[in-house]
Amino acid sequence: MTQADRENSDLPVWARHQAFPVAPSGWGWVDSKGRRNPCNCAETLISAIREDREGRVVLAWSPNHEHMIMPEQVEGATDAVIAARKRSAADDMADSSDKLRRFGLLFAGLSLYMLYQAWTRMPGNPDTAEHVFFALRSVANSMSVGIALLVFLIFAFIPWYQARKRIREVRDWHAENVVSVVPLLRFETWLDAQKSPITYALLGLMAVVGLAQLLPSQSIEVAGLVKPAYRDGEWWRLLTAPLLHGNLIHFLMNASALLYLGKRVEVFARWPHVPLVFLFSACAGGELSARWIAISSVGASGGLMGLLGFLLVFESLHARLVPRSARRRLLAGVILTAVIGFVGYRFIDNAAHAGGLIAGMLYAVIVFPKSASPFRPKSTISDLVAGSAAMVVLAGSALFAVLLLAKI
Repeated sequence: MTQADRENSDLPVWARHQAFPVAPSGWGWVDSKGRRNPCNCAETLISAIREDREGRVVLAWSPNHEHMIMPEQVEGATDAVIAARKRSAADDMADSSDKLRRFGLLFAGLSLYMLYQAWTRMPGNPDTAEHVFFALRSVANSMSVGIALLVFLIFAFIPWYQARKRIREVRDWHAENVVSVVPLLRFETWLDAQKSPITYALLGLMAVVGLAQLLPSQSIEVAGLVKPAYRDGEWWRLLTAPLLHGNLIHFLMNASALLYLGKRVEVFARWPHVPLVFLFSACAGGELSARWIAISSVGASGGLMGLLGFLLVFESLHARLVPRSARRRLLAGVILTAVIGFVGYRFIDNAAHAGGLIAGMLYAVIVFPKSASPFRPKSTISDLVAGSAAMVVLAGSALFAVLLLAKI
């Protein structure tokens, strides 16, 4: 083994030159659908990188590299990369600004309509300050307005803020900036290409239960975490409630979070810990919710916060596994969840979020010792047995929830 090979083997898997496929001869690039696009010379490849829109050029190859590389690593392509990144940031900023305006108008229109309804329906003299105050308070406490505010925050304001931040970052880019972002880009590109069947299996269980919720039944009362029923001995609600959701938006938000967090856990900590962390955290979050929140609750948020908390601790204990900038995004996820929980405290189960987050963090501290190794931990026999058992419990809970909803 050469010195270069020894140094390469001491890197995390995503940073090694063999992390990406073997390069064909000549020059070319790979698009987001995995299609290869050969080029007749370096100038043609660099031109494709310069004209790239929406991140179509995912990987590239050249005669100087045995394996495929990031476009940022192509010799002589620095100026082309900078031009493409700036144009992409500008396009994102324009799209997100337009979305911010449209969602803002919708939210403002709904708020004014709800204010008018509250003001006209409230008894008393409509010209008094007290009447206006109670109308405003009615709107502030409206669940419809609260949900609309969350939708505006998640789908409009946050993307606009991220686009604004990105365009400020790339405004003064130069060659050193391009070099500095390569590790994070390699990490994310490699991670996107990894398989995560257990994560998708867990999402499938949630989807099956979600379809069963379309049946004519009071799904939350039947299988949700109804606190009096749970305290009266219906302990199984702690297992069925995380697989139910309040509405389609609730499901889609949790599904996207599961695909991101679950895949990350499955790839780096190995698959048994996806169902184990999710199940443990969902139950811990549900138990804390049952003690602190009176209203009924459903949703996978407790388990998802557990996966997030697990990753925060696990990736800190195994710091060489991921780039530092990648770990910062997890912390940003915790802060964002806290903001959303504060805005929607009237209908978001913050106790389940907190309980799940703490449970996931404790799981990582107990199960995974600190390591300076760049290698991913291997699954032990006990991990495989426990993970399989947790997956069986989740599958059984999904089946039981479906039977309850179908009234079989």
